[in-house]
Amino acid sequence: MSGAPATTPLTMTAAIARRGQPFTLETCELAAPGPGEVRLRVLACGICHTDLAVRDHDLGTTLPAVLGHEGVGVIEALGAGVDEFAIGDRVLVSFSACGDCGKCRAGAPGYCRHAARGFRGLRADGSSPVSLHGQAITGHFFAQSSFASHAVAATTSMIRLAPDLPPALMAPLACGVQTGMASVMIALAAHAGDRVAIFGCGGVGLAAVMAARIVGCREIIAVDIRPERLALARELGATQVIDSSREDAGKALRALGGATRALDCTGLPDVIRTAFNALDSQGVLACAGVSKPGSKLELDLGALLYSGRSIRGTIEGDAAPREFIPRMIAWYREGRLPLEKLVTAYAFTDINRAVDDMLAARVVKPVLIMHES
Repeated sequence: MSGAPATTPLTMTAAIARRGQPFTLETCELAAPGPGEVRLRVLACGICHTDLAVRDHDLGTTLPAVLGHEGVGVIEALGAGVDEFAIGDRVLVSFSACGDCGKCRAGAPGYCRHAARGFRGLRADGSSPVSLHGQAITGHFFAQSSFASHAVAATTSMIRLAPDLPPALMAPLACGVQTGMASVMIALAAHAGDRVAIFGCGGVGLAAVMAARIVGCREIIAVDIRPERLALARELGATQVIDSSREDAGKALRALGGATRALDCTGLPDVIRTAFNALDSQGVLACAGVSKPGSKLELDLGALLYSGRSIRGTIEGDAAPREFIPRMIAWYREGRLPLEKLVTAYAFTDINRAVDDMLAARVVKPVLIMHES
């Protein structure tokens, strides 16, 4: 059933982010969904390095805030004008976009003219659906704020999920896995003849490895400093690995002829420079990692001009979620996207342990479980 628009606020539990502090679970009030929004009972939400960067650095998001942008949930209430989804639908919520600007209409929602609004965690009118102790706080991060038992989410980048799809495995498709796979397939447009180098084997990098395998790239080279991550990269499709704590990654790649396509998932200027210098002539480097505020990149302009190399940034791999996420789900069903090798599930109450384990590289992709499906 679709049902009438909801108007009643809800008391819920959310993980509150404050600058440089652990998350705290607190009772908040969640307003009714507005036009084009739904209220979700959140089942699961992945933890992304972007969430931690926003918490620990000044990236323009006002704190305290409810973060989280890889939410899977069940629709409990509808806002005005929502007729595409119904109460009871299980959905995945990807990154925010207005859906109506020139970039969105051109199929590039990652570059939405109003993307900063989602990063600030506010609706178009500047409001937030979340209040703490009677005061509004940032609560519409990426148009969802899914580090909570419930969330008000925009439907623009929402995808309906079949009942048999595990919420914990689907959550990373909203951002991390989507970014890695689409960066290879869309932003870099890798093909079978490419020698692809992937710098950083976290969730994004390992997703990129799997994408390169699906594309059929002739060589897939994973670069990291952790032997266990490199071993997993091999398992997921890397044809060669480079432990950059033991050898010069740039020199090793140049000895192979240079990378025709490269992806940086670290956001570290030194690594990005190494990746660029390891490109073959006319090679392309895409940067998908989040850098610290104020980070600068220095390149030899001669190496840029006379080699035909290029370097570019990418948001979400240039993916359009409603088109790309169903493709990833199909690969998962075919056994070509073994998400279970990346994901470790944690109870919502263990959010800080999950963060610590991710930062210590004990796990690849932590996913919080808010409610059993």
